[in-house]
Amino acid sequence: MTNPTSDALVSTQWLADHLDAPDVRVVDASWYMPAQNKNAREIYNAQHIPGAVFFDIDEIAADDSAPLPHMMPDAIKFSAKVRKLGLGDGVRIVVYGQTGSALAACRAWWMLRHFGHHDVAVLDGGLPKWLAEKRPVTDAPTPPRERHFTARANSFLLREYDQVLANVKSKREQLVDARATERFTGDADEPWGKAGHVPGSYNLPFDRLLNADGTFKDADAIRTAFHDAGVNLDKSVVTSCGSGVTACVLALGAYLAGKKEVAVYDGSWAEWASTEGSPVDKGPA
Repeated sequence: MTNPTSDALVSTQWLADHLDAPDVRVVDASWYMPAQNKNAREIYNAQHIPGAVFFDIDEIAADDSAPLPHMMPDAIKFSAKVRKLGLGDGVRIVVYGQTGSALAACRAWWMLRHFGHHDVAVLDGGLPKWLAEKRPVTDAPTPPRERHFTARANSFLLREYDQVLANVKSKREQLVDARATERFTGDADEPWGKAGHVPGSYNLPFDRLLNADGTFKDADAIRTAFHDAGVNLDKSVVTSCGSGVTACVLALGAYLAGKKEVAVYDGSWAEWASTEGSPVDKGPA
């Protein structure tokens, strides 16, 4: 079965066919964990899809004094940042990553939707698939032309600490953790300090939604992955991870499976583990 809501995902062939369209904007939103010792902007400068601009989730974020990484900025800062990238009203935005469909490409997709821009999609398979098909890349800078961005925040798509804490008792929403199982159970080193998971949460490692080549699985397989994790997509879902990046992979996966309104816990485990008094469970869900 094909994805019923493929407006959130485009193929490399679609992008190749529309690369020169006046209303299409291409965005490289790559990001790496510090331990990976890679610089996404340097890689972008060396090779990117022609016309792509670089979307830095650590720069398009809350004030630098914030103790947590790449937290969602306010509407004023977000619109100012993306406007300078030439992203705004009336354009179709295609976001890709240097490591397939996952990670920060999905974060950028979620951020843009949170601020009211719904004509945005992730490039299925990202730059690796584009390169494997011998499609063009360049090191030429992309001079963006500023474009007005009307930011209208949708609070339903974002959850904050107090809401997640209240949900531990109310259990009104299903919190789904995208981290690797050994991190969820507390059996692996945790880069954010305290090990374990939010009590009552479910575990669905984000890579279970992806094929070996970094493309998303089809809608049926995604629904099966959520079901096997104990998650009912007919009920309210909030996703979480280490710092709010791979949680967005689950949000996009749920969207492809027909669940369009999925919220992301922005602070995720980085905030939960560092906040005094946060309840923590270990072991399987």
